[in-house]
Amino acid sequence: MGLGKKKGGRKEPLFGLPAALADLRLTAADRIPNAEDKPKKPAKSSAKRKAEDSGDEPPRERKPQASRSGARRRSKSGGFSLGRMVYWGAVLGLWGVIAVIGVVIYVGAHLPPIQSLEIPKRPPTIQIVGIDGSMLAQRGEMAGANVSLKDLPPYLPKAFIAIEDRRFYSHFGIDPIGILRALVTNVMHRGVSQGGSTLTQQLAKNLFLTQERTMARKLQEAELAIWLERKHSKSEILELYLNRVYFGSGAYGVEAAAQKYFGKPAKNVTIAEAAMLAGLVKSPSRLAPNRNPEGAEARAKIVLAAMADGQFITDAQAQASIGHPSYNVKPAGAGTVNYVADWIGEVLDDLVGQIDESIKVETTIDPKLQSVAEAAIIDELAAKSVKFNVSQGALVAMTPDGAVRAVVGGRNYSDSQYNRAVTAKRQPGSSFKPFVYLTALEQGLTPDTMRQDAPIEVKGWKPENYTHEYFGAVTLTQALAMSLNTVAIRLGLEVGPKNVVRTAHRLGISSKLEPNASIALGTSEVSVVELVGAYAPFANGGFAVTPHVVTRIRTLGGKLLYMRQADEHNQVIDPRYVGMMNTMMRETLISGTAKKAEIPGWPAAGKTGTSQDYRDAWFIGYTANLVTGVWLGNDDNSPTKKATGGGLPVEVWSRFMKTAHEGVPVANLPNSPGTWGLSNLAQAASQVSPPTAAAPAPAPANNSGYRPPPTRANARPEAAAGLDGWLMDRLFGGNR
Repeated sequence: MGLGKKKGGRKEPLFGLPAALADLRLTAADRIPNAEDKPKKPAKSSAKRKAEDSGDEPPRERKPQASRSGARRRSKSGGFSLGRMVYWGAVLGLWGVIAVIGVVIYVGAHLPPIQSLEIPKRPPTIQIVGIDGSMLAQRGEMAGANVSLKDLPPYLPKAFIAIEDRRFYSHFGIDPIGILRALVTNVMHRGVSQGGSTLTQQLAKNLFLTQERTMARKLQEAELAIWLERKHSKSEILELYLNRVYFGSGAYGVEAAAQKYFGKPAKNVTIAEAAMLAGLVKSPSRLAPNRNPEGAEARAKIVLAAMADGQFITDAQAQASIGHPSYNVKPAGAGTVNYVADWIGEVLDDLVGQIDESIKVETTIDPKLQSVAEAAIIDELAAKSVKFNVSQGALVAMTPDGAVRAVVGGRNYSDSQYNRAVTAKRQPGSSFKPFVYLTALEQGLTPDTMRQDAPIEVKGWKPENYTHEYFGAVTLTQALAMSLNTVAIRLGLEVGPKNVVRTAHRLGISSKLEPNASIALGTSEVSVVELVGAYAPFANGGFAVTPHVVTRIRTLGGKLLYMRQADEHNQVIDPRYVGMMNTMMRETLISGTAKKAEIPGWPAAGKTGTSQDYRDAWFIGYTANLVTGVWLGNDDNSPTKKATGGGLPVEVWSRFMKTAHEGVPVANLPNSPGTWGLSNLAQAASQVSPPTAAAPAPAPANNSGYRPPPTRANARPEAAAGLDGWLMDRLFGGNR
């Protein structure tokens, strides 16, 4: 009997996705019909047709049931999503921690080495004192002496805590609450209106970092603040802060600020003053009492309210302190002594090299004479600057041995720091002529030597006197006193322009001088201080000097760093010629272009000068006590309204010199005249040239050997723009 196959065969169990899809069947309804397809009635199954034919109901179609494995799959799917969230959250958190650590390491790597993170020394200051020991100026950061917390009134440090860092004693260097508060406030105000830095962070920034506002700097600041908190106590940090914070006007530390603004030590400030000092930290330049007293007081009220709110003071104390700081702020003035301070700053490197500690510079400046010089320049310009179109002035006064007693580098230092006494170079005009006449004397001429004041032709051009008039044969004394240009040019060409330049350099002029025909009229530019220094040999008997302002430099501890050595006695003018030049230049003040200059009882000499087109007006005059030079003009080299050396400069000079010589014993100029006059009469007569037809005959010599200058009612013989400008334009193409 044969074996038959089982009907249907064996079914293997299905799991997972195949099990889920086992009962899935597609029907025609699941198809996406084409546009051409027409709806058709579904075909009836044979069973259904059979049921209809027999009249029985068709069997109900059984719905597929989800398998248990599918349910478990869905359950696992939901659990997997929550787990993934936890997993990825942990991963992101870990990477965030790694990123923070990386940033900390990066920022730390760009900090200075730990061994160098010691509290740096206070920046050096330069104290500049006058000849009497009084303070003239201070350069560098004005850092007062360090003060300890125990020496300060308790409300002073509390004022800073109240307004800057209320939780100073509870945070660890940075204040998360303060940072969050500042962040919220700034977002609400749509800008940076509040900071979250602690006192420790501010100290870290002041000690080690720059003031740039970058995220890297803020991160460095935070790290250093934490480092400071670990290394120092709260009291040490607060003390360091109070001694290093900036209060405006160059004052660093509460001691310097208290002295600057209230004229008292920090230990004596009142509650109102403490509140004002604490309020300055926010914006020291804007809120400094000497610049913005109203703003400083308004800020102090805010600080007082914060102190009362923090219960550092009572409400009654706060109310009683409002509006009661005792100001001792000096009004801002011209401050011309700052020109001296700047000049000293320029030479310090040559004298002592790099400065790494605070020093005191002892100077030759006389504070009283400095004030008189400043007032003379400022007052004269205030009264006459508009009339003469003169905007600036400069003055240098020095002793005959070169010690500078006063320097005014401009009308007002706060408006312009350009030093017109030391740095600026201008044409000296006829004030350069003494070097021409001295060269002539050294070549054998005398003050009584005669030369023609007459038209002169130089390579086709004809220089003229200021008045366009000529006086014929005149002595060198007359020609210098009246500042006759044609005689100066004749002498310059006679002795040689190169020799004139050598004479000027020998006496102390350091600027480059052009050895041409116009040198006799002062067309090469010089500074006020070097021209005054070159006149000093006439006042000291013929010795060269080096203008100087610094005598000694010491550390604040008393260590001597520099002491000026006396100049060598280098005779640059023979004493005979010193006497002759003094006699000739005395006549300038007696009957010449500087007749307005006077110092009662004192023999004085000097020379005026006016450059081309009235651009510069000079007077350099001297006694046996002081040599003083004055310059007036405009920075842009524009012409003045006929301001000459015999006008404003002489008035400024006279005002200064009268005061400077009060109470000083009278002294004659060196090598007083008289020994050379009679002995040289014959030589002077032999050198007289006949006068021109157009010029009046010279007066005969008197018994003293001196010939009085010719006079005319309307003569104004000051050398000025006409000749200098004409000569520069015609001979050398102009110098405008």
